[in-house]
Amino acid sequence: MQLKDKRVMVFGAGKSGISSIKLLQRLGAFAILYDSNTKLTIESFRDKFDIEHNFSLVTGELEQELIDSLDLFVLSPGIAIDHPVVERIKEKGISVWGEIELAYRFAKGKVIGITGTNGKTSTTTLVGEIMRTYFKDVHVVGNIGNPYTDVALETTEASVCVIELSSFQLETIHEFKPDVSAILNITPDHLDRHHNMETYVAMKENVAKNQTMAELCVLNYEDEILREAAKRLSSRIMFYSSARRLENGLYLEGDDIYYSVDGRRELVCNIKELKVLGRHMYENIMAGVGIAITMGIPMDYIHTALVNFRAVEHRIEFVETIKGVTYYNDSKGTNPDASIKAVQAMVSPTLVIGGGYDKHVEFDEWIDSFDGKVKLLVLLGQTKEQIAETARRHGFHNIVMVEDLKEAVRVCAEQAAPGDAVLLSPACASWGMFENYEQRGRLFKEYVRELMVS
Repeated sequence: MQLKDKRVMVFGAGKSGISSIKLLQRLGAFAILYDSNTKLTIESFRDKFDIEHNFSLVTGELEQELIDSLDLFVLSPGIAIDHPVVERIKEKGISVWGEIELAYRFAKGKVIGITGTNGKTSTTTLVGEIMRTYFKDVHVVGNIGNPYTDVALETTEASVCVIELSSFQLETIHEFKPDVSAILNITPDHLDRHHNMETYVAMKENVAKNQTMAELCVLNYEDEILREAAKRLSSRIMFYSSARRLENGLYLEGDDIYYSVDGRRELVCNIKELKVLGRHMYENIMAGVGIAITMGIPMDYIHTALVNFRAVEHRIEFVETIKGVTYYNDSKGTNPDASIKAVQAMVSPTLVIGGGYDKHVEFDEWIDSFDGKVKLLVLLGQTKEQIAETARRHGFHNIVMVEDLKEAVRVCAEQAAPGDAVLLSPACASWGMFENYEQRGRLFKEYVRELMVS
């Protein structure tokens, strides 16, 4: 689709919306930025893109006459596909793309798409590092924080784009088709947005919906939902497993990760060579290796990247050891399943800081994962009462309620004994108390380091 001289509206003035406007302007489209925030002015965007030519800003109510004039509508991922404004756009038969679809239509080169409830950022980061050992032009973009639209026009046929994809971003794809895709796991999350698990699962599967037998999707064999998904997908499938030997695929056996083809196996690495912790990270490693093998990267290049890879910020990130107590920042644990994996990775008696924004999920399995390892649960945020009630129902009663994160760190420092671990892994989103999980994690580290001088 040629966009020169077309009227294209972008809904949402966040990072991806601004990047979409910049790309549209470079393509010669007339870009219209729409946001419900009536306090925004054109001057707000002077240092972000060209506000003098082929651009207009619309805020507040959206007039039907303007909708009727549009050729294309680009939706930011933070806005639901069933938003009333979007419904009006769809009623007019106007195509609704996401920022990912917009970028994909104008980008070149190979594309890797990675999604899943948990582990997306770690796996995307790892795959980017592996790709850079072998390819010269690699871009790591998407939900990881770098809009795909920022790099789309810079790519060539020799480029590789590694894209982290959220379920929100996958709501609005049409032709997007990665050369290799991966779905790491699917557990309940974002049900406030998607309303039910069936829709959430369908959005995750969208990463591979346009793939054929010419492309490959990497799946976690130990996820029952993904084993069923494999029957529906039209791509080739490569499985990986942390619990059993596979005739074809990747698997963890003892301390070794193997790649197997028709039962003939090749050693990938020993987990003791790695700088990451926990079975969930070994699963992410295997997903990354499966992608890399499919992209034609030799095993020695893959091995080099694996042994040098470190955990990403905010994902079971070591902070400090103070008075014999070790502090870990797992602010990226924004749902129960992610926080289960963080608890399981701990090797010491652990004090857990949890709670936050209510995404309408249950916390029973998270509490069950404590399994005698967690000695204190410190709760804050919108969900603290729900989590406390769930914990008591499961027989866990050592709970402290606090008002903010700084108080949570102070309580843990007072209650922890030498040899203990303190783990921030909220099992909830950060919204309402923090701008995002990154801010929550940075503040946690700041409060922990203040203990060193107190």
